[in-house]
Amino acid sequence: MTAASTTNVLVMTPQSTSKIRTLHTLGPRGTNCEAAAREWFTRNNVDAGEVVLYSTLEQAVKSMPVENSHALLGCVVYPELHTLVFSNLKKLVLGECFVFPTFNMLFARRPGTTELRTVACHPAPQNLVPSGPRIILVNSNAQAALDCANGVVDACITTLPAARAAGLEIISDHGPVSMGFTIHMHRERSTNAALQGEACAT
Repeated sequence: MTAASTTNVLVMTPQSTSKIRTLHTLGPRGTNCEAAAREWFTRNNVDAGEVVLYSTLEQAVKSMPVENSHALLGCVVYPELHTLVFSNLKKLVLGECFVFPTFNMLFARRPGTTELRTVACHPAPQNLVPSGPRIILVNSNAQAALDCANGVVDACITTLPAARAAGLEIISDHGPVSMGFTIHMHRERSTNAALQGEACAT
């Protein structure tokens, strides 16, 4: 950040992520966020890290304990991530961003389904849905697979592990996608009155 003068500069000291032992993120099991959370623990040599899953990141923020050992893992393409960040400025701070490939992203269907009229899809990858079927938006790629397997929709955009777990038939495989994931930590109390908000400039 660039400031015009040195008398009113916003100084922010990065918070350490070393105390994080539990990551709260998007479920159900089989999401890219869950995989990224486990990858984060591996990269940071945390052997006993715990991943807690929620139907939405908004729910995760509300349920996450206010302790420095707990943090939220988000994804840069998550719908309304900007709203989540700016509506929680007083209690959360961005601690880290990292790049990790998603699972292979698939277009899949329930075995025996011939007419594809509806497709369950998380909002982020909905451009992978071919033209024709009606898109039914759901909270995660893993949920899309479950809805397809349970007959709620005819097909879905999901991940390879979720498709396999649900017993779905792969129509097309778009491969993995290089993705950005974010670690949001509880804001530490500061005696510096200038640290009341965050700013960034590009």
